[in-house]
Amino acid sequence: MATTEGSETLDASAVSRLGLNPGMVVQEFGFDADVCEALREGIEAVTGEKLVDEDFGDVTDSAIVWFRDGDDDLADLLMDVQSLLDSGSQVLLLTPKAGRTGHVPPHTVQEGASLGGMHATSTFVVDADWAATVLVEKGRSK
Repeated sequence: MATTEGSETLDASAVSRLGLNPGMVVQEFGFDADVCEALREGIEAVTGEKLVDEDFGDVTDSAIVWFRDGDDDLADLLMDVQSLLDSGSQVLLLTPKAGRTGHVPPHTVQEGASLGGMHATSTFVVDADWAATVLVEKGRSK
């Protein structure tokens, strides 16, 4: 387990649940000072690649999305995220846990995912501040 400033202990299984492999390109949306650096570092360690930002203009293998209450429309964001994803790729949606600033209720996540053409396959805790929901294209489950 790793610890970083601004984040508590990362759940050791969080990165392994993402199904990432060396050489995969992971695009990141919604980065801010409050993100879990240990998760970001874990993803980069597994893939051997730096995370690419929202302006990356090529197809990617996976995406992580940091989303907080008050951010732009989740469905629109997820449609934008999918536009650069390789077919069949998953999106890891990260939201602040209940009781944390910016918490997003589960029904908002479900509605946004559905309207964005995706559905949740699993949800798990990342660290003391963040929860993750794995999203895939509708009609596909992992």
